Amino acid sequence: MQTVPLPPQLPPLQRRSSGPPARTSPAGLGEQQPGSTRPGRSRESARLGVGLGWVTLLRRARGLGGCGGGARHVSEPAATLLRPAAEGRARPAPPARSRAAPPVAPAGGCPSARIPPAPGGGRRQDVCPASPVGVGHSGLMISACSMGNSTSRLYSALAKTLNSSATSQHPEYLVSPDPEHLDPIDPKELLEECRAVLHTRPPRFQRDFVDLRTECPSSHPPIRVMQWNILAQALGEGKDDFVQCPVEALKWEERKCLILEEILAYQPDILCLQEVDHYFDTFQPLLSRLSYQGTFFPKPWSPCLDVEHNNGPDGCALFFLQNRFKLVNSANIRLTAMTLKTNQVAIAQTLECKDSGRQFCIAVTHLKARTGWERFRSAQGCDLLQNLQNITHGAEIPLIVCGDFNAEPTEEVYKHFASSSLNLNSAYKLLSADGQSEPPYTTWKIRTSGESRHTLDYIWYSKHALSVRSALDLLTEEQIGPNRLPSFNYPSDHLSLVCDFSFNEDPDGLL
Repeated sequence: MQTVPLPPQLPPLQRRSSGPPARTSPAGLGEQQPGSTRPGRSRESARLGVGLGWVTLLRRARGLGGCGGGARHVSEPAATLLRPAAEGRARPAPPARSRAAPPVAPAGGCPSARIPPAPGGGRRQDVCPASPVGVGHSGLMISACSMGNSTSRLYSALAKTLNSSATSQHPEYLVSPDPEHLDPIDPKELLEECRAVLHTRPPRFQRDFVDLRTECPSSHPPIRVMQWNILAQALGEGKDDFVQCPVEALKWEERKCLILEEILAYQPDILCLQEVDHYFDTFQPLLSRLSYQGTFFPKPWSPCLDVEHNNGPDGCALFFLQNRFKLVNSANIRLTAMTLKTNQVAIAQTLECKDSGRQFCIAVTHLKARTGWERFRSAQGCDLLQNLQNITHGAEIPLIVCGDFNAEPTEEVYKHFASSSLNLNSAYKLLSADGQSEPPYTTWKIRTSGESRHTLDYIWYSKHALSVRSALDLLTEEQIGPNRLPSFNYPSDHLSLVCDFSFNEDPDGLL
């Protein structure tokens, strides 16, 4: 486990006098709004605010070999993310189809309230012709950060100018804002904004929770955990070659709304994500306003950086609801294999439930991909298990591990987790008839190399200390369709996994 301290002082940024305009989507996403900068700051300063987090990342990558950070290290979102569009903004003509005005979300809704999934088989909620498509109180539609926008240009510029002293007169660019100063938003309102952007797309797939309770319900509310490889935008557009997926289905302006819609529909208490390359400009600013506290740990040598107009490195992200949990400790882990540091990472955090005082550890990881790397993945898994053994004090603290392991159940790394002294079980095995078989797939895609259907994603849990109360069923082959994933219906090539956990009443006697 590697602990990375903050550098004592960061070199100043070099101010850029100009740059190409942000790319504009059909819904007007990414347009610079007049009067959208903060009081007392220049318009350029507000634009630069999106990418401030990369100063810390690049500084650490240069001198400290890896980086990570929680909510207090995140960068300020663009000013347009926090403000509605200017009055009189021209809007594109809506498509020619029947429309119904979306329901108005009640003001002051509780950020932690669950929102039921949209009914299956119906059309998306459309928007009336007069409604401001792409504009909302959360600023979602205005804050799009597409490939090749000002954020990726800023990242490229920072990489070249970190050692420059030409901008020592602009130290305010290095100051990260307090996330608590961002106005909270109603999750129902944000969900309606997502659906407004997606009104021309097919509706969400209907997925049902399967009740897995075998004994009396707990006196405390369950802990809902979501695991999801959301597909890095740079990889989806630049490297992964999804030959059956239309290019339009991968555009970030709409794909990010599909991702947010999936998260908002299930309202997890804890969210574990892989392949996140829009943490600072999308997920952290929005989810922090929904009461989540986030941590991001990028890969040291992310393949996203090889893609032109990338948005920075991808990595793992972990979010939890602050009104339900208190952070006890956090560890960013750069995984090793045969004593060598690798490009794969993990985040492990010990949380305390505010209602019961019970503690548990939640971890997220993403192991090495591709055939031929099975021994490498096995070594990474062993390293992660050893770290978790230390963090949980030898399984004294209950554990949940989420991840894209890039490994089928036949691989050694899976067997290491299944036979570990941490007493782990895979939650999604409980959906099978015998309770011992993993799902037939968690990812299904078609690349130039052919069709690929595998079970690679898992939610492991301490089987003697925790119980699975329910699990979200997977999409059927019919729902996924012949072109597989991703698609206009679904934003990633991996399916999200969602489980509700509760503490066993007497875990100490069972460990």
